[in-house]
Amino acid sequence: MDDLTVGGRRLRVAVRPGTDPDRPPLLLCNGIGADLTTLRRLVDALDPAIEVVRFDPPGVGGSPVPPLPYPFPLLARLVGRMLTALGYDRFDVLGVSWGGGLAQQLALQNPRRCRRQVLVATATGSVMVPASPAVLLKMATARRHLDIGYARAIAGEVYGGRLREHPDLVRELAGETSWRGYAYQLAAGLGWTSLPFLPLLRQRTLIMAGADDPIIPLVNARIMARLIPDARLHVYPDGHLGLLTMTDELAAEVAAFLA
Repeated sequence: MDDLTVGGRRLRVAVRPGTDPDRPPLLLCNGIGADLTTLRRLVDALDPAIEVVRFDPPGVGGSPVPPLPYPFPLLARLVGRMLTALGYDRFDVLGVSWGGGLAQQLALQNPRRCRRQVLVATATGSVMVPASPAVLLKMATARRHLDIGYARAIAGEVYGGRLREHPDLVRELAGETSWRGYAYQLAAGLGWTSLPFLPLLRQRTLIMAGADDPIIPLVNARIMARLIPDARLHVYPDGHLGLLTMTDELAAEVAAFLA
């Protein structure tokens, strides 16, 4: 892991080199409050031919909290500049949950640079079919990232899928975050929605959604698959954290799509 300064912001970045230099790198965009270490099992499971880039958004993990929140359009611009600084002219992107919103914005702002996108357990932002009020209330603070006992207690209700029977799997979410950084990430998506521009996206898109996801009801993925012109929907038998609980199966699906 290294620090990279882009646009006056210091970002923590990790790159796993790929064995095929002709393939564009895959940029991973994490869920809210999750630092770049969260998806390390996915990185290990992905085809070694794929170069993989991870980063901590401002205010998360090793990237310092900025003076003000970065809305998605500005954050996408910052990430685009980060990729340029790393020497990448083209890229693929995989976004999970909150990171899926960032991935959609990146695809919109980089129609020639972004080749393909994978959207996992995500939706269209402020205009979507929402989770239940009880789940939304538990998502409103960073406590589930900072208190492992609390995270284990709410795991089944919030994440669904295998976490209902195996709440200890939530330990995979343990990482570095802060109350202010988490609040800034929440603020980044206030009023943002991808609904108006989804029909404009020309990237081939793989949408992956859990059949039992309390945070992002499955109907959201079906709506996105209808609106994005070149999209395919893959529904997996798990919950919101499918990338952590079905890593090998979903990594194979992602690698096949990117190939």
